[in-house]
Amino acid sequence: MLSLRLKQSGLALFNHARRHTGVGIVCAVAYFDPGNWGVDLQAGSQFGYSLLFVVLLAGIFAIFFQVSASRLGVVTGLDLASYCRLLLHDRPKHTMFYRWGLLYPLYVLSEIAIIATDLAELLGSAIALSMLFPQLELWHGVLITTVDVVFILALGDPLNGRPVKSFELLIGCLVLAVLICMCIIISRVNADWGDVFFGYLPSKYVAQSGSSVYTSVGIIGATVMPHSLYLGSALATQNRLTPEEIDEADTLGSNSISTGSEVSLTTEKKKTAKAYVSTYFSQMTIKIKHIFDAPPPSEYSTNAKNHKERENNSFLFVKGHLYSGIIDIVTSLLGFAVVINSLILILAGAVFFTKGINRDGTASLFDAYDLIKETIGASAATLFAIALLAAGQSSSIIATVAGQAVSEGFLQWRTNPIVRRLVTRLLALIPSLVVAVSVGRSGIDALLVASQVVLSIVLPFVALPLIYMTSRFSGIMLVRAPSDSPNALHAAASRSEDTVVVDAEGAEQWKDFSNGWILTGVCGAIWLLIAMANIYVVAELALGNA
Repeated sequence: MLSLRLKQSGLALFNHARRHTGVGIVCAVAYFDPGNWGVDLQAGSQFGYSLLFVVLLAGIFAIFFQVSASRLGVVTGLDLASYCRLLLHDRPKHTMFYRWGLLYPLYVLSEIAIIATDLAELLGSAIALSMLFPQLELWHGVLITTVDVVFILALGDPLNGRPVKSFELLIGCLVLAVLICMCIIISRVNADWGDVFFGYLPSKYVAQSGSSVYTSVGIIGATVMPHSLYLGSALATQNRLTPEEIDEADTLGSNSISTGSEVSLTTEKKKTAKAYVSTYFSQMTIKIKHIFDAPPPSEYSTNAKNHKERENNSFLFVKGHLYSGIIDIVTSLLGFAVVINSLILILAGAVFFTKGINRDGTASLFDAYDLIKETIGASAATLFAIALLAAGQSSSIIATVAGQAVSEGFLQWRTNPIVRRLVTRLLALIPSLVVAVSVGRSGIDALLVASQVVLSIVLPFVALPLIYMTSRFSGIMLVRAPSDSPNALHAAASRSEDTVVVDAEGAEQWKDFSNGWILTGVCGAIWLLIAMANIYVVAELALGNA
């Protein structure tokens, strides 16, 4: 009897994890893209293991922002870009100022961040191809990686109302490939694991010199990615409940699990295996015929012009997704992003720093590959290149999907993923191709670092509206609670009528899912630290010290 209960509990836990795991892994990809590789290699070659603490700190910073983005998507049913449009596009007063002074500049900055991200992924993949196939020139790799993931994205729409598990599985396989390759390489390196452990502890070496501060800022700037916040909030809007749970939510009288009155979910019916296979091939045939057509509007898009014209997700939807999503994000970022970044820095510390090579911080991806090949072996160098290629490819797919979410959210412009991919890639292709042909390896390394500087500068502009929307100042994160829910909260009299809608007797019940004051304060402090770090970086660049 006990074994049967354990089996049933284990099966239930597995099914729950299978449904709710995916968003965290997809978002984690952005935190170990080729740009991170370049910064981690420089940090390890110049300071050994002493900046592992900064890697861990940057991962924690990313968790706070990424969890807030997920919270926004789950509660409101809208992604960060869509809610920016909802708040800034049709303001009753000073409409043109909010629209042209805040909304559209924020959209332009977001697109610049995505192009800079795609530039880093393109360069990283091109470098990896040049390592694996020495007969290829760098510009050959740039051209090849321009059209690589277009065909992968044509297989499904990751921003649909229901999660595309094949997309999440593809990203998960690429992430595991990176992790496994790096673990095998590290197992062949003679790292001093005692020093590695102390590297995760705060020390004076983090701020001992101007160069260490600059490198620490580079690690933080290259880790917390703006496009991942948009993508994480968009994927968090997807419904991962079973049809039975949807019916239960409707029966209990909560509002529709969709994002307001204009959208509703249809209950999926069980299909036989034969019907499922037939439906699958029919859908694939339709996709092939309309491969360049624009997809229909996302199931969670909205035509509302302000916050009062729509309602957040149901109480049961939020309870069924919020905390599972938070666990998914925290475990994925700590288990994949922080670990992989740490392994890259440990590799650089063991290969470069302990041997006194490139201690000036000029270690590049090519330098790492060549030295690994000389000191460890050709097989380890090949694994390094494969891991870099997998990181570049997975990050490249993520950047394209994030760009789709940004354009649809800010402008309600939903285009075909292939078309979106080609436009973004062409914008990143021109500088990459020019630098690869005219300058070569040194120019590629400089361009890779420059892309991370751009991302670091854009991040505060993207994170500030997220902090506001998920705080109690905005009143956005209120959810109508079922009358029989013990967690329901009566609307506070101090809240404005724009935030809370009450009935004639003032008895409407609400649950506030916004970040608490402490969490909002922590996010604000992180934002201030990153903003000050950006000012420092810009000043160093202006003085020619970077």
